[in-house]
Amino acid sequence: MSHPVLVGVDGSPRSSVAADWAAREAVLHGVPLCLVHASPSLPGTAAPVQAIDRLRHMGERMLQRAVAELGDRYPGLDVRGEQADDAPAPALLAAARAARLLVVGTRGTGGFDGLAVGSVALRMAAAAPCPVVLVPWRSPGASGQGGHAARGAAQVVLGFDAHHQVGEAADFAFSAAEARGAHLRVVQAWALPAESVSPRTLVVTEEDRATWEDQEVLQLSDALRAWQEKYPRVTVRTDVMLLHPAEALLNTSRTADLLVVGRRTDPRAPEGRLGPVTHAVLHHARCPVGVVPHTG
Repeated sequence: MSHPVLVGVDGSPRSSVAADWAAREAVLHGVPLCLVHASPSLPGTAAPVQAIDRLRHMGERMLQRAVAELGDRYPGLDVRGEQADDAPAPALLAAARAARLLVVGTRGTGGFDGLAVGSVALRMAAAAPCPVVLVPWRSPGASGQGGHAARGAAQVVLGFDAHHQVGEAADFAFSAAEARGAHLRVVQAWALPAESVSPRTLVVTEEDRATWEDQEVLQLSDALRAWQEKYPRVTVRTDVMLLHPAEALLNTSRTADLLVVGRRTDPRAPEGRLGPVTHAVLHHARCPVGVVPHTG
């Protein structure tokens, strides 16, 4: 059986948006969709059995409705629901071991107004063993009806560093663009080399800047060649920007249908860890963000 697309649901409108995004992703790749619901923790050390049973019953009914609605909306899609006894974060992490992709809303029923990304979503992005997509509440195209498709071709954006290549993220982004028939925009941020700043160099000349930028462009082109050969149907545009990486990626997220970044896994940190660029992108991006774990 194909590894499913997994989505966490809690009955909130935000999780419904994420579930719809996940359903379209499952249709694109021809794989099943699995909805997972975990009952929220109750206060206190010993919750009444009746309250636990009531929450579980409500969760099961919500799952049944969600499965039926998505089945009607996407005929032919294999949809199923799973009720977990664990708390949301450990339940999703356990289920993600057998998933090709985990999708969550940036926030669920908890949190407070103004909170961009909830604790469960952040933990999934930092620790899930498979790629994770965080879908914002009002992401362009999240409803399946508007957004960028109405203004032109869909666009996937990949944050890439030719000096420290993340093949898993590149493969995910190229595959996503191919499945959508989308253009792929590869963004590499760069900084002036250390030797450009010294007591004897007060001004960086335009000639030196152009030379360094040409080197970055050439290195990026060389680094992408293998994936362009693997995905010949994907139209690729490269952007080399003299900006902080987070700023460069957030600028491009305004016109993207999906933004893809990598996350380095650390065996010494079993709970996972997000770098500052990924953390900034998750909190401020205006489109769904895919976080792809890698070991390099």
